[in-house]
Amino acid sequence: MNFTQPLPLSLYVHYPWCVQKCPYCDFNSHTLKQEVDEAAYIKALIVQLERLLPQIWGRPIVSIFFGGGTPSLISEEGLNRFLSQARALLGFSPEIEITLEANPGTVDFEKFAGFYEAGINRLSMGIQSFENEKLQALGRIHSSDEAHKAILAAKSAGFKNFNLDLMFALPNQTLEQAIADVEQAISYQPPHLSHYQLTLEPNTPFYKNPPILPNDDQAWEFQQACQQVIANAGYEHYEVSAYAQKNRQCKHNLNYWQFGDYIGLGAGAHGKITMAPEGRILRTQMPASPGGYVEAMKSPNAGRTHWLEEADAIFEFMLNALRLQQGFDLNLFTLRTGLPQNRINEILEDLQAQALIGINQDNWLMLTDKGQQYLNNVVSAFLNE
Repeated sequence: MNFTQPLPLSLYVHYPWCVQKCPYCDFNSHTLKQEVDEAAYIKALIVQLERLLPQIWGRPIVSIFFGGGTPSLISEEGLNRFLSQARALLGFSPEIEITLEANPGTVDFEKFAGFYEAGINRLSMGIQSFENEKLQALGRIHSSDEAHKAILAAKSAGFKNFNLDLMFALPNQTLEQAIADVEQAISYQPPHLSHYQLTLEPNTPFYKNPPILPNDDQAWEFQQACQQVIANAGYEHYEVSAYAQKNRQCKHNLNYWQFGDYIGLGAGAHGKITMAPEGRILRTQMPASPGGYVEAMKSPNAGRTHWLEEADAIFEFMLNALRLQQGFDLNLFTLRTGLPQNRINEILEDLQAQALIGINQDNWLMLTDKGQQYLNNVVSAFLNE
């Protein structure tokens, strides 16, 4: 593999604690059972970042994303301390996007104002639904009233760039209820919407004891109807589950989907760093438990690393890029993997023959309607057996 220029670089920071774990969640999150030693965790984050500096030196950070867990549980002082130290160690792009995920049950105007003052310029709020019955079924700690208040508080605190997370095909949900959730979200004119189907993931309480959910045909009807409402409100459907007003796409997630690089800090966090120009792609993974992560940072060789094989780089690029609804320039394949397009031409020709993708004269790849319906089949075609 050969790279002619460094890839865009983002920073992901994992805050692993929640007030309580939702029964559908399979993320690396842990229910709060005692007071968190926030100072020790932030110190571990900075130690990990300092160790990674030789591998990323001179590359500006284009976005930061605080995910979890529930990052809005962090104190304003702790967040400010981390960002101040990270800013001293890294070069921040002048147009950097800094996102923090927020649970409506853990925030108020004062906390949002503190986050804004610390440097957060984008919020992602986990609304999921505006119906109390549905929120209770999902195990959420906030109410419908708290969801509405949190959105208004965020806007009052100065946040002009924010995302609202919504789920559909919820337990006993009707089409009318799914549409009403979308309409209420749109009424706040969020620059960005995430709208995705509730799925039953292994190793979750919902998987072991499934609730009554709409069937596949009903879920598809919900999705189509809600997508039409979102489109009518002027939002671009730019990724499988993501919608944005003009020029308000999430920079951080776009970097993932376009196979850019990212540092992964915190318990269970994953990272991807490309060593240009030699072309080696380093994958990193930190210990999953918060306590184990903090202890590991006291050792010079914490976490796991491995070099990405060529076949895996091809699959991972396609797994991400094919999520983009408007397709992508196939030249991006070479720019992001360091591999010539001829490595995948045979697979592309086969997918075209099956009418799953189309490639125009400008070398732009798009999924066909059939390809979108059978996205998993398209992606699996690139899987190294």
